Amino acid sequence: MRDRDLKLIRSRDNARFKVLRELATSTRERRKAGLALLDGAHLIAAYRASGMVPEQLILSESAMANPEAAQLVAGAAGQSALVLADALFNDLAQVATPTGVVALIRTPNAGPLPDRIERCVMLENIQDAGNLGSILRSTAAAGIATVLLSQGCAFAWSPKVLRAGMGAHFCLDIYDNADLAAAVQRLSGRLICTSGHARRSLFQADLRGPLAWVFGNEGAGVSAELSAAAAEQVRIPMPGKTESLNVAAAAAICLFEQVRQRS
Repeated sequence: MRDRDLKLIRSRDNARFKVLRELATSTRERRKAGLALLDGAHLIAAYRASGMVPEQLILSESAMANPEAAQLVAGAAGQSALVLADALFNDLAQVATPTGVVALIRTPNAGPLPDRIERCVMLENIQDAGNLGSILRSTAAAGIATVLLSQGCAFAWSPKVLRAGMGAHFCLDIYDNADLAAAVQRLSGRLICTSGHARRSLFQADLRGPLAWVFGNEGAGVSAELSAAAAEQVRIPMPGKTESLNVAAAAAICLFEQVRQRS
């Protein structure tokens, strides 16, 4: 991509910058537009590796001297690119140490839920973006492709969730605003949830067949409705004095105990 193909924006009153800033700061705008922002070369590379192409690259003015950013621009033939004055880019990135490069992407649409679901992770009202992104990352690493998010979850395609997911989004089918109770009827296997009061330890449970996990809100846990729908509840043994585990840590332990048993 030649220098003359790059448009430099220095004014906060620029209409294009205003649109990008709305996408960076508003979940409502992201949902409405069906667009999201990927922050950093790693996420952009993961997106491209999945076979998808960004709508646009946005770089900070100082990043243009960075060889990695220059390589990204050089490989973006046929795509438009913007260069923002550093102050504007920092406002867009909204992190303490901006990477200098952001990609605008169209949010993938997983389509309707399949009639039968053999393996999946259901997330009920997970509100912390870091937790949600971490669970998506663990899910992808454990080889599970289907994730259902209840209406009360953080938006999967927000910048914070994307950063925590580290590219996991692009190898998952993510169903947003899913009716989890209705989705239980589509499961071909068991539904399992965790509970600190469960009699059976996670490490005593048989996790080898088709099954789905449900993980609940950071404070409230899994709802009574989904707990009742679960074929089994398990607890994670905690010999220490900590009362509970972070939901992202709990999910990772459960998913990789399932991986261990299957291998």
